[in-house]
Amino acid sequence: MKNGKLTHYGLFYRAARVEQAQIADVVRRPTSSRTNVPRSLGACSYSLSIPALGNMLNKLESECLTINQDGGLTSMSIETLGIVGAGQMGNGIAQVAAGVGIRVQMMDVGAAQLEKGLATIAGSCDRLIKKEKMTQDQKRELLARIQTSTDIKSLANCEFVVEAATENIDLKLKIFKQLDEAVKKSAILCTNTSSISVTKIAAVTSRPELVAGMHFMNPVPLMQLVEGIRGLQTADSTFATTRGLAEKMGKTFIEGRDMPGFVVNRILMPMINEAFYALYEGIADAKSIDEAMKLGTNQPMGPLALADFIGLDTCLSIMQVLNHGLGDTKYRPCPLLIKYVEAGWYGRKNGRGIYSY
Repeated sequence: MKNGKLTHYGLFYRAARVEQAQIADVVRRPTSSRTNVPRSLGACSYSLSIPALGNMLNKLESECLTINQDGGLTSMSIETLGIVGAGQMGNGIAQVAAGVGIRVQMMDVGAAQLEKGLATIAGSCDRLIKKEKMTQDQKRELLARIQTSTDIKSLANCEFVVEAATENIDLKLKIFKQLDEAVKKSAILCTNTSSISVTKIAAVTSRPELVAGMHFMNPVPLMQLVEGIRGLQTADSTFATTRGLAEKMGKTFIEGRDMPGFVVNRILMPMINEAFYALYEGIADAKSIDEAMKLGTNQPMGPLALADFIGLDTCLSIMQVLNHGLGDTKYRPCPLLIKYVEAGWYGRKNGRGIYSY
């Protein structure tokens, strides 16, 4: 065909200027009739036979792609979302997804964590009801869409899975190896990591083109942003679906490079670390540091209070990723931050951090 070509990306294909209306018409047909492709499409640069082209279109859909009326690729619609981890990030993602009508399968290693996660979601809904932003019926419907399990095999039929475990590289690599075995091969696997290499995580799977970063902000129901991160191997279709899911959940999606800390934490964590240095060096006490940043820079929460909210262990993990990944001493974790974590003072999550709760 004169102006048409098909470009190959591993298991994926991008349709580019190929008799757009005819392609779209073929995709809409029942699978059984797709061998009756218009003859003009047989002249593609790949010289595909008519049955082969029909088979390729079937593969496009089975690998999460559809072709729109303009001949471009669009993201698949996610109806069932798997979530690994029922902690503050996992249960927040579950709540937002279920709130827009997506069925959720939330998995964690312990029944207690799952019960706590569901209780957190119920409590969040109750606060929305008090503010007249949700009804009791909507709460019941939302909770009914969330199923839980301690078995990773419960995620087998999910179309899209988000890992929201602790910010630990070894743990995340282990989880992705398990997900790769347990979840159907056409499913997209995303990590909610806030700093770790998506490329490295993708490399431990047999489907690296179906792996991406989807970094939600905490608390998920309230924070608008999702950072989308492409690994080196991430397919365009995977990223388009990730973006589409974030936007369906009412989030603003921005794309960042797969570099340590991505966008938000590359800027935020050094500020928090510097606040610890200010405390460590006796420049001011914790309350004064937080008040100075709130009133002097119009931040809604001081950096030390924010660290407690995030979790001091998480802050330290991210600083270690920045320090190791970028090799610059300006990212060296403050010794005081390290001491607090060694003491088990993680912040709000266990009642003691910079402040007591």
